Amino acid sequence: METKRIVVKVGTSTLTHETGKLNLRRMDRLARVLADLRGAGYEIVLVSSGAIAAGVDKLGLNSRPEELRMKQAAAAVGQCEIMHIYDKFFSEYNCTTGQILLTEGDVSDPRRTEHLKSTVSTLLSMGVVPIVNENDSVASDEIETGYEKVLGDNDTLSAVVAVLIEADLLILLTDIDGLYDDDPRQNPEAKLVHRVEVLTDDLRKAAGGAGSWRGTGGMATKLNAAEISTKANCEMVIANGNRVEVIYDILEGKETGTRFCIKEN
Repeated sequence: METKRIVVKVGTSTLTHETGKLNLRRMDRLARVLADLRGAGYEIVLVSSGAIAAGVDKLGLNSRPEELRMKQAAAAVGQCEIMHIYDKFFSEYNCTTGQILLTEGDVSDPRRTEHLKSTVSTLLSMGVVPIVNENDSVASDEIETGYEKVLGDNDTLSAVVAVLIEADLLILLTDIDGLYDDDPRQNPEAKLVHRVEVLTDDLRKAAGGAGSWRGTGGMATKLNAAEISTKANCEMVIANGNRVEVIYDILEGKETGTRFCIKEN
């Protein structure tokens, strides 16, 4: 299968230092790699977390707030900050970006979904890299537990976007090398699973719970994303975003991270 249209999701833990402040060097390298791939003819959509973390830093808060209204305020400020930085870095590599903020209704209502698909396709045809995030300043599914939610985390969001725009590949960059057959934080003998043909109950059990303190996702949400994307004939790879150049390795077919394969017809 030829890979042409790619969705890359980058998590908060990849975009920030352990201190919670934005990792500008990594954001710069990410922009360089994606701009280079765009120049090589790939169509790239970036799903980026990090708005609340950026807002916490920009507002001078001591820690991530607990109140929903404060989280949403931080997201509003942080989204401006993140897009400013992305625009600066991508522009240095002669690449134009566009911002798309989504709520649950945008991906569940058929009419709005058609508008979304049309907008993304138009941007891609113009050589633009759309940068997508959930609109946390008005939506609360990710940052506050909700019911009957379609989104709720950026792993799921990226998979939904990949399906809607008929992407060939979804890449999730995170702070771990991929899916292990057991929790590597508890079991030093845990082995990295490089290929997944079928999502079994054992793999789901090994996925564990939440991720790092800086983000809201974990391996379980990534398995849900894999299920959504592969059902729609879009392969997915989980890889360590500490070296964003790993995207080149993935596209070259090298054995890196965990690849969730689609069933051959």
